[in-house]
Order: sequence, then structure tokens, then C-alpha cells
Amino acid sequence: MATPHPASPSCRHKPRISFALALVASLHLGLATSPADTKPQPPLPTIRLQIGTNTIQAEVADEPDERITGLMGRAHLAEGTGMLFVFRQPRPLGFWMGGTLIPLSVAYINASGVIREIHDLHPADETPARSTFMDLSYALEVPQGWFYRQKILPGDRILGLPAPQTAQPD
Repeated sequence: MATPHPASPSCRHKPRISFALALVASLHLGLATSPADTKPQPPLPTIRLQIGTNTIQAEVADEPDERITGLMGRAHLAEGTGMLFVFRQPRPLGFWMGGTLIPLSVAYINASGVIREIHDLHPADETPARSTFMDLSYALEVPQGWFYRQKILPGDRILGLPAPQTAQPD
């Protein structure tokens, strides 16, 4: 099939096509907003959690929008701090790092406060760290390696968690 000449009527761009081409060009050139440009959510209320002899000050993400945004767009997370994600119903979890700029570790925790799994997460990696357990009510994100440095392992219990029923449903 022959390509129409640029001056022919069949080659004139309609506004929709021009807009689509401009959008594709801006995405290709990095001009469109990316997840890494996500505006961080304001600091959330915090609670103090106890894991053995260790304490951590954690922001509580217990509403759908808070859980979706999490730590995206933040440039720093201080040692000894984190974000606790609270889910009303036990479930399998799969956290990923699209739009998150700092390396994190995440602990998946059951309703009794027992850490079931710990995963390291890497900035901007959109591959979910899927849980093998199905009974998870919490996820705790901390600076990467914090659990390891504190010798915290799966099977350890976290004290001070809010009741899962306090979380808003998805």
C-alpha cells in the first residue's frame, strides 16, 4: 500500500490525532508527570511500636488514599521511623515502589502482631513483593536494612498496633 503524500487530504491531522502525538512525544521526552513526581502526602498521625527492645515511630496509613500514596515522593525516611499500613480484613499483600524514591524494607504482619515476612524494596521498582501468607493485616515500611540491623526476624511480635477494625475499608 502506498503512503499518501503529506499534502493530500487523507494525511491532514485531526485535532485528536495531534493531541495523541503530542502526548506520546511528551511521555517519550519525560515531560509528562511520572510516579516519581508524586507529591508526598502530609505527615500522618504516628504511633510508637515496640519490637523486642526496639521502638519505632510509625505514621499510620489506615485510609485507602493514605495506603495508596504511602511513602511515594518522599526523599528521606529517618532511622527509627516508618509507615504502618493497616488493613481491615486479613489478606495477602504485594507492595511495590513505583514513585518511591528511597530504599525500604517491609514487614508483613498478621492480626496478632507476628511478623510473617520481611522483604527489601528498591526505589522505583514496580515489581510487587508478594506475600506467601494470606492472613496479613499490616505492613510496616522502614529504611532498608533496619530490621536486619536490629536483628528483627519473621516470628517476632510487634506491640502497640492499632486494631485492624480501625482501618477504613478499601
